[in-house]
Amino acid sequence: MKKVLLMLLAITSVGLLAACGGNSEEGFDATKSITVYTRDTSSGTRAGFMGGIGFDDAAENDNVLADGFVTSDNTGILTAMTTDEYGIGYISLASLNNTVKGLNFDGVEPTVQNVVNNTYGLKRPFNYVLRAPGDYDSPEAEAISNAFIAFLQTTDGADIIMDQGAVALESSETWDDIKADYEICAEDNSGIVIRFGGSDSIQKIAEALSAAFSPKCGDFVAEHDHTGSSDGFKRTQGSEKDGDNAKHIGFASRPFKDSETGVDGTQGQLAWDAIVAIVHLDNELDSVSAEDLKKIYSGEYATWEDLLSE
Repeated sequence: MKKVLLMLLAITSVGLLAACGGNSEEGFDATKSITVYTRDTSSGTRAGFMGGIGFDDAAENDNVLADGFVTSDNTGILTAMTTDEYGIGYISLASLNNTVKGLNFDGVEPTVQNVVNNTYGLKRPFNYVLRAPGDYDSPEAEAISNAFIAFLQTTDGADIIMDQGAVALESSETWDDIKADYEICAEDNSGIVIRFGGSDSIQKIAEALSAAFSPKCGDFVAEHDHTGSSDGFKRTQGSEKDGDNAKHIGFASRPFKDSETGVDGTQGQLAWDAIVAIVHLDNELDSVSAEDLKKIYSGEYATWEDLLSE
């Protein structure tokens, strides 16, 4: 009886694995429709992606996108590509992992090295924005926020940024070189909360930076709520700066718009990033051009056969 049960379990397991694998035994079916995944119109990743493929009209206009597109956040698109064999999306290089296939762009592999040497074309800035001087809930919160920005511009901060998959700006100073300029970090700040928000593409980097910096600056509490690049400015100096979701430090994974011009000295760049088109691991595609992606996202290419037969 025990052997029979084991055999039944084995047969069941094989069936489940086959179901999870889709039609992998039959190979990739290029006649299937392309499922297009995109970020929402407030996303800095979307603005950088659409601008990079020459489809600027789609940065803030859903009406020009392919029929049936799916809107999701960075994590949602990454997760979708692990199961949707016929989908395509785009994410930050800092979020790319081995559960999906990152496509070469114009024949160039999406790597930190290729961002540094400027051969990878889909490249965009990671920016920060602070509240205006004096517009904080406490002098201590303002001092810690300024110290944090100084830290991310040191070699210590650069190491963390690079470890998280982005490309740090050049730096020659260590935190030890400048920490005496920030007396707040010698205090006990364990009762002070610093609120971070904005781009979710930068969230992983911001969390790593704040986790490393908190012990160096009195053990302040870092609170992260990243909801998109547009909220980076809106919740520090914009229309929601005094609301329930107000932040001390915001991030944008794109250049700030003309309508987001902040007070002098409150905005800057912390890193460079690449945007990567991603597909399921079983997809036959390995490389795309800007023209390919524009045709996919505009709906001119409706099936994978349209693209692969070119």
